[in-house]
Amino acid sequence: MNQQKSKRGFKSLLEILLVSARLGLTSFGGPIAHLGYFHEEYIRRRKWLDDKSYADLVALCQFLPGPASSQVGIGIGVLRGGLLGGIAAFLGFTLPSVILLILFALILNGLNVENAGWIHGLKIVAIAVVAQAILGMSQKLTPDLKRKAIALVVMVGTLLWQTALTQIGLIVVSAILGFILFKKHTESDDSEIHIPISRGFALLCLFLFFGLLILLPIMRDITSSRWIAIFDSFYRAGSLVFGGGHVVLPLLEREFVPSGWLSKESFLAGYGAAQAVPGPLFTFAAYLGAVINGWKGGLLATVAIFLPAFLLILGTLPFWDSLRRNPKIKGALMGVNAAVVGILIAAFYNPIWTSSILAPGDFAFAAVLFSMLVYWKLPPWVIVVTGAIGGSLIALI
Repeated sequence: MNQQKSKRGFKSLLEILLVSARLGLTSFGGPIAHLGYFHEEYIRRRKWLDDKSYADLVALCQFLPGPASSQVGIGIGVLRGGLLGGIAAFLGFTLPSVILLILFALILNGLNVENAGWIHGLKIVAIAVVAQAILGMSQKLTPDLKRKAIALVVMVGTLLWQTALTQIGLIVVSAILGFILFKKHTESDDSEIHIPISRGFALLCLFLFFGLLILLPIMRDITSSRWIAIFDSFYRAGSLVFGGGHVVLPLLEREFVPSGWLSKESFLAGYGAAQAVPGPLFTFAAYLGAVINGWKGGLLATVAIFLPAFLLILGTLPFWDSLRRNPKIKGALMGVNAAVVGILIAAFYNPIWTSSILAPGDFAFAAVLFSMLVYWKLPPWVIVVTGAIGGSLIALI
């Protein structure tokens, strides 16, 4: 009996690892595009979560510092397979870009890849993927005029005041509006999620998060160890950044370029390489660590910058699930879910649309890719390959 249970557990973990690895190899376009890929693979195709639970998880990760898309992926892995499932989901989604960026640092440093035609094609792929996610989520999360209005206000606010604090503030306001507007509303299809993590373990993770944030700078001063200094710098960057990967770049630049650990030219070359690979932009840390201290430095930097995200999602999931099932909180979450749709629409325009659709041909190609994904129901990897080839051909015209 135990052997059969062990086999089922191993099979589940292997499935999580393989599915997340496929996403890690094909998810181009930044964090909002990643959420679109996750929605397509985890929610629409595999039905590991329902739309409301997915939106709740996205809303939680918008509140937390760190890479939101990676935290959503870790959360889905935890819900599917416990702590080991979260680790498998993280490794699958993150390792492909980590390996590629370490190779860039060791072999291809200085190549001008950010202007390649296939990169532009992959940006257009993100247009199709995010558009599909917006359509699917908006139908279920904003079915009435009140929630459509909340989404509209959040979209306008996010576009006009583009800061991380604005986004968090709008989510809070949406929660208050949802609580007021829907406090008497009941939804019979609200699902319950089993969180395979105890509250005691969650509190331990939160203790570790804050403890490392305090202790690492002290250890750095006491030991003068280069390895501890690298770990401290990347851990602090991963702990204190709201708003995604692009926001962490100036923090990392100030941390490593003035100190002489790497040149500004190397930093910018790595940023171009990071745009060329799939997966989370936080894996830029792997490139920086590899430039500073070889492949070992790349792996250490990766662990350090993602560890805060891991500790925070593990530390908050059990408490978040209790809140989302509280009848008094459900109305607030309805408002928050509508806000998530507004944030997605705003991000769809800027930066995804503004950096991808530069000519009429780009729009036409995006429409073809969208039709392939939504109407012809082709798998995402086909869309990614078509986008890369099409982008290369467009560049030659």
